[in-house]
Order: sequence, then C-alpha cells, then structure tokens
Amino acid sequence: IKEADIIIYDRLANPEILDMAKKDVKLIYVGKEDGRHSVPQDEINEIIYQSALKYETVVRLKGGDPFVFGRGGEEAIYLYDRDIKFEIIPGITSSVSVPAYAGIPVTHRGVTTSFRVVTGHETPNKKISQVEWQTFLNDETIVFLMGFHNIKLITRKLMSLGKRPDYPCAVISKGTTPDQEVVTGTLETIVELSKDMPTPAIIVVGEVVKLRDKIKWFEA
Repeated sequence: IKEADIIIYDRLANPEILDMAKKDVKLIYVGKEDGRHSVPQDEINEIIYQSALKYETVVRLKGGDPFVFGRGGEEAIYLYDRDIKFEIIPGITSSVSVPAYAGIPVTHRGVTTSFRVVTGHETPNKKISQVEWQTFLNDETIVFLMGFHNIKLITRKLMSLGKRPDYPCAVISKGTTPDQEVVTGTLETIVELSKDMPTPAIIVVGEVVKLRDKIKWFEA
C-alpha cells in the first residue's frame, strides 16, 4: 500500500488502511454496498488492466480474502489472459474473523468439527441454484456471507428441510469494527430480532452460537 501508485479498493472494514498510502496516490473506489455494484465487475477488470499498463505499482485492495467470494480469481485470470504479471496476498476471510470478534468459534471440540461458508446472494442469472441446501442438515456451522437481505428465505429454507425452529442463529453487523452489533436467536426468531441491523452483516447458524455468552470479548 505504501508503494502503490494507484489503489483500486472495495468497501473496507477499516478505511484508515488507506492512510498508509502515499500522498499523491490515485484512489478509485469500486466497492459494493447492500447488493449494489458501484462499478460492474467487467469494468473493474478493465480498470485494473489499464492501470497496470499506465502505473508501475497497482494495488487491488479488497476486504477479507480475495478468493472467498471476492472475485479475485476472475480478476487474476483477466490479467493473465493479457500477459500482466501479478502477486496475490491472502487476507483473513470475514467468515472466520467476524464470528471470532463476536465470540463465536466456527468449530469447537464436542460441538462441531466442521464449518461451511456459503454465499447468501447467488448470481441472479443462474437458472439453478448451486447451493446444496439438502446437505445442511448435519451439525456443522454454516456461515452465510452477503445473505442478510435474504435472511427470511435462508431461515425458511433451512426449517423446511428439517432444521429445528429453535436451532441457534446469529447476525453480526459491521463485524470487527467499533460499530459491531450482534444479535442471537433461533431460525424462527432471528428475522424479527435482526430487522433493524445495518449492513454489511453475516449470518451464522449452528450450536456454536451458544458459546458466545462465555466467549464474547470485543463488545463492552
């Protein structure tokens, strides 16, 4: 970031990261908020490419990990196809960091030995969903990213497949920031409990949610 001539950045957990950049750095915001794309992905790809032709050091800055629902793979392939060299720096995915800040471990001995990260907002033009809902009936933790606006659909779908209405669930808004909010409930109650929460927010479903009472540490 300190060496960048141009930074093409998303909606960040902490915008103060940009304060590390040079005074004369060029900043281009291409983030997505509440399901709205400020810039279409095809245009983002081209902005990165054209920037690479013009500037010596280009930084594409994302929140979380670029390869976990971050479309980083698409951007990398776009550059590869145009003979542009690049370096990928992994990040900490919000599917793990945000629950941790809420005091919810995604795995816990004696409770669950696995967790799954699922998009809560599939591409609208898909004819068939790629989410294998019928496999969600075991006790693994499920973390839904980008799914808050579909929370009613998600909870109803899980209950229709056999998940108990009283199965633990949490919504974490603005996780890891000073404005973090956490609401816990069940599949049956979480929609009403979280209706006024701001985005971005993630949904955590699983018995591990109950551990928050003892592990929560970030909130006063």
